[in-house]
Order: sequence, then C-alpha cells, then structure tokens
Amino acid sequence: MTGRNMAHVIRSPEEIMIYFSLPIVFVLVFGYVFGSGMTVSGAGYREYLLPGVFVMTMLYGLGATASGIAMDVSRGVVDRFRSMPMARSALVVGRTGADLLRALLEMATLVVCGLLVGWQWRNGLGSALAAVGLILLLRIALTWVGIFFGLVVPNPDTVGVIVFPLAFPLTALSNVFVAPDLMPQWLGAIAAWNPLSATVAAARDLFGNPGAGGDSWPAQHPMVLAIAWPVILIAVFAPLAVRRYQRLSR
Repeated sequence: MTGRNMAHVIRSPEEIMIYFSLPIVFVLVFGYVFGSGMTVSGAGYREYLLPGVFVMTMLYGLGATASGIAMDVSRGVVDRFRSMPMARSALVVGRTGADLLRALLEMATLVVCGLLVGWQWRNGLGSALAAVGLILLLRIALTWVGIFFGLVVPNPDTVGVIVFPLAFPLTALSNVFVAPDLMPQWLGAIAAWNPLSATVAAARDLFGNPGAGGDSWPAQHPMVLAIAWPVILIAVFAPLAVRRYQRLSR
C-alpha cells in the first residue's frame, strides 16, 4: 500500500514540483527578504529560520495527506479494498508510511538547500539526527490529523480549502519566523504553546542554531513539549481516524 501511494506521487510530476519546490521558495524568500531586516543574536537569520521551515513543511504535508485520503474515498478505492482479502488498516497504515518517506525526501531537499544558503548544524551529527527525528515525529502526528480530515470531508477539493486556511495561521502564530516575545503578549502566549513552536525550539537547540529564547515555561522546556504534543495528537486523532474509517467500511 505504501508503494501504491508513492507510485501515485512519482506519476504526478506536477505534485513533485509543488511539494519539493515550495519549501525551497520559502527558504529563499523568507531567508533573504526577512533576513535583511531581522537581527538574531549569535548567528544570521537564516540559521534561525531553517528549523522553522523544516517544521512548516511538515505541517503543509497535512494537506496532501487529507486530499489523498479524500480522493481514495470519493473514487470508491476504499470500497474496492474492502472487497479484497487484505487488512482493513492497510489503507491508513500505507498512507502513513508513504507520507513518512516523502517527508524524508523533503527533509533531505531542505537540508541541501539550507547548506547552500549558509545554514549549519553545530552540535554534531547525533544531535542533528535527533532533531530530524523530532521533526518526523511531528509529521507522523500531523499525518493522522490529515487522515482524519480526509475521512471526515471525503471531497479532495473541499478538504484542501479547509486545511490550508487552518495551516497558515498556525504557522504565523508560532516561533517559525519571529520570537513570540516580539508579539503582543496574548499572541505571544498562544505562539509559545503552539505545537509547532515546541518542535522548532527543540530542533534549534539540537542543531545548535539561535533560538527565540523567553522566560515562559514552553520556552524553557521545548524538548518535553516537542515529544508530548505529537504523542497527544496521535492519541487523539489516530483512534478518531480508525473509527471513522471503520464506519466507512461497513
């Protein structure tokens, strides 16, 4: 099932272009436009930005997951698989595996792009791999969110309209681009507790890149939240997605 989903991606070159070029555009646009006006202690703005773009790319992968699941439902793929001698969980598990593979390719592309614009990991390969692991953990959690959206709104066009307006404010109200301390107090509190902020802050620590800092509890304990938030999201959305999928299969 994972191979089937990856084959669909390979047969859609326009999808490959969008999902692999968009993060590079984010790095170049935000890195050079904001980079000329932002001051970050210890290193340049692009070192601050890259971990945020890594995590943001994982979030926007949620839209592809939701659309893919919704397309399978709308085209009757779920009903066809139900009539075959295969595990009912194969569709959602296969989608999770395919999305994880694509996330690895996206991360590899972004790492190369980051190195070309001056980003570095400074704490050694082991810490860098740990940071990548945290980012992929968040991606797995977001994949289950996307599967749930795709099953609840089984229309590829509609689910895309719903997911992206949710993803944009979630990115803006985080520490991806600026520190929460630079926002109005109530917005800064929301940004500090944002699940994206936790993974971004933990990744910055592990990569050895400059962080947002701050005195709030989330700012002081990013590693705890970077593990807790994905686990909570999986604990909530995986059962909901499985339950919804079982109802579709009746």
